[in-house]
Order: sequence, then structure tokens, then C-alpha cells
Amino acid sequence: MDKTADDFRAAVEKRDLAALDDLFTEDIRLYSPVKFTPFEGKPMVLGLFGVLMRTFEDLRYVGHFEGAAETTGDGREAPAAVLPFRATVGGKQIHGTDLLHFDGTGRIKEFTVMVRPQSAVQALGEAVLAGLVADGLVPPTG
Repeated sequence: MDKTADDFRAAVEKRDLAALDDLFTEDIRLYSPVKFTPFEGKPMVLGLFGVLMRTFEDLRYVGHFEGAAETTGDGREAPAAVLPFRATVGGKQIHGTDLLHFDGTGRIKEFTVMVRPQSAVQALGEAVLAGLVADGLVPPTG
């Protein structure tokens, strides 16, 4: 799983969506700090990453931790990696963590993003929603 986490980190830092495509399961779920329900399925999650790559400025990972974590309340643990990061969105400094859960083949099947402070979460949510609407991934609110 170490290699998958390293490959994920490199793909995000290079803004390489094609490389991410190879790392995700078809039924990946991404839990975001700006939405109550997860983003589901590879096409939606890749679309979200396209938006995030345009939204985050100066994104850099500042650590890498390996372990295991329970997945979506099923009581079972899966291999996992935690990747703390720093970035800027709309002039706001963000501290965040990406928690990656892997399937039996080492691909990412579940992804949770945590971000602080609250004002950065708000700025991120507004920027991501605008990007998702612009890319036609979600309908405009209104």
C-alpha cells in the first residue's frame, strides 16, 4: 500500500489525473469536508480531483503514515495511509489530511479528506461547488 500512497501523492503533486485513474477502484467513495454524502464512483471522484487540482494553490504533502482503519462502519479494518498536507485556497491557508483506504489489490477504495480551519473549509466548499457546476458535474443551485 506504501507504493499506492506514494503514487497517489506524486500524481496529485504533478496534477496528473490519468495517473489517479489507475489508482482508484471503480466504486471509490470520497468523503469530503464540504458535503454530507460521499462522492461515489470513479468518474465523479476523478471529476472532483480535476476541480481540486485547479482550486488548491501550493499543495504539498508534509507527511506519510501507514496503518489500518475501519471502513464505513462495517467493523473490518483495511490497510490505510494518512497523508497530511498544506495548501492555499482563496488566500486562506489550509491544513488537511487525506485518509486513504485500500482494497485487496492495493487500489484506493475509500478516501476521506479532513480540513481546518472552518473558514478554509467554507472557502474550499464555495470554490469546489463553483468548479463542479462549471464542469457540469453537478447542477447549478438556485
